[in-house]
Amino acid sequence: MNITIRDGRPIEVLIIEDNPVDIHMIKEGFTDVPIDHNLSVATDGEKAMDFLYSKNGCNDVQRPNLILLDLNLPKKDGHEVLAAIKSDDSLRIIPVIILTTSDLDTSITNAYRNCANCYLIKPIQFDEFVRMVRTIATFWLSCVVLPS
Repeated sequence: MNITIRDGRPIEVLIIEDNPVDIHMIKEGFTDVPIDHNLSVATDGEKAMDFLYSKNGCNDVQRPNLILLDLNLPKKDGHEVLAAIKSDDSLRIIPVIILTTSDLDTSITNAYRNCANCYLIKPIQFDEFVRMVRTIATFWLSCVVLPS
């Protein structure tokens, strides 16, 4: 049985990631999660903003309840995307999880200054990466009450 968000709709998760292998591992991590959810992908920062503002071919998309954001993105980097999300009253309430390879103190500090809800460094090994994503999915979709 799949569990849904409070209003009966699936939880909408936006993955903002340009690496196809990482996208595959993230999707694998969400497999078998007993919470009804939809995964959408934006492969660069500009497409992410189009998705969030329902522009340029993204008119029929649902607003996400949760965002997984890589920092190393083409066109508009993850720090810029995070700052834009958290400076917009209509988007600010969406939890943003940073999932990136960067372990630089400046990246971590900047992400939290821009109100990231969580900062995680991607494991290198496939199994560890999938396990981390499965933990994210279980916690954020099962334990946390997300905004509708």
